[in-house]
Amino acid sequence: MRKSEAEGLISEAYEAWEAEEWLTAAGLFERVLARFPDEERSAVWWYDAALAHKFLRNWAKACALGREAAARAPRGEGDPAFWNLGIAATIQGDWATARHAWAGFGIELPAGEGEIDGRFGAACVRLDTGGEREVVWIDRLCPTRGRVMNVPVTAGRRFGEVVVHDGEPTGRRVVDGREFPVFDELLLLRASELPTLEVTVNAGEAADLDALIALFVEHDFGAEPASSLEVLCACCSEGTHEQARKVHAGAQRVSLAAPEEEARLLLERWAGETAIGRSWSGLETVG
Repeated sequence: MRKSEAEGLISEAYEAWEAEEWLTAAGLFERVLARFPDEERSAVWWYDAALAHKFLRNWAKACALGREAAARAPRGEGDPAFWNLGIAATIQGDWATARHAWAGFGIELPAGEGEIDGRFGAACVRLDTGGEREVVWIDRLCPTRGRVMNVPVTAGRRFGEVVVHDGEPTGRRVVDGREFPVFDELLLLRASELPTLEVTVNAGEAADLDALIALFVEHDFGAEPASSLEVLCACCSEGTHEQARKVHAGAQRVSLAAPEEEARLLLERWAGETAIGRSWSGLETVG
């Protein structure tokens, strides 16, 4: 292949790119890179080829091409080649490559090897399940992965599942003057075994409902009023989770995430405390 032919193929690749024909674009980039892997502009072509496969959700190819793009990018300067490689490697479970990528981007990671289990703060993720969309809060375990800290209302989604999100925020939430990014979900990485339940509770005061939520959170379960969706939860500076919903006294439905028998025990414990007017009924599994 001559360089003039390669230039033509690159032009075709970007025409396909503009039309969002990702597979065609990636294939053209790869044809040129097989012959000219280290030309002056090859770093950009490697990056775009990897990005096209990311759009296609072909994570194996995105990871393989992303390694080539990252190898030609400056380390420690926030180059996006490292971020995209970090996403693909995380989804592939290639933790050595993921750690190499995040460090290359310039992010300090917890010491060790293998799966990254850090404290990267709170964020929101816009779940995408067949057209239904719901924004939930997550506890970020690494730069692209987080544990869902709400009881989702979307069928099939659960408290405690681990999701992978994209790198560029597409919105924001503000809680008590603090701003949190909203990311789009890329993948459900690890499902949760905790079922979703609903129960009717009677609370004499709003503080009684707060106490119920705190009791479930204390046991690493989820609880929140089923009718309140404005503010889901927030992480304080110490890294613990605080519910930040508008809660009210009186009878209302509450969503729970816990094994049914344990949920019953906690509800009985809550209702049996000294506060007046606490009761519950109609516990049922909904997801």
